[in-house]
Amino acid sequence: MDQNQTITALGALAQDTRLALFRLLVTAGPAGLSAGTIAERLGVAPSSLSFHLQQLLHAGLVTQRRLSRQLIYAAEYGAMTELIGYLTENCCGRGISCAPACNPAETLAEGEHDEAVSRSRHG
Repeated sequence: MDQNQTITALGALAQDTRLALFRLLVTAGPAGLSAGTIAERLGVAPSSLSFHLQQLLHAGLVTQRRLSRQLIYAAEYGAMTELIGYLTENCCGRGISCAPACNPAETLAEGEHDEAVSRSRHG
């Protein structure tokens, strides 16, 4: 992520509704949430929500896909990791990044594996 992308991402997050929206999508995981569910959970009017989602889409922080008649939005974890990486680029020394990487799909797969192992031990 370069400086301009970072400024765009930080600018998109520098607003109460968009920050709450992004944090909601991060906790929702890779499956994301429908626009209607997001509006309901945040208590935001659909027209206002659409504006905020467009800002996050433009910044590359969320993705959008169509599922039948619904639009589903999800956090873009790669962009989030890149943003954190850019902000902490030299925190551990010059040229060394120690930023964490967030990949819930990976964690979910590990969790499912751990659960299957646990069931096989107890079953």
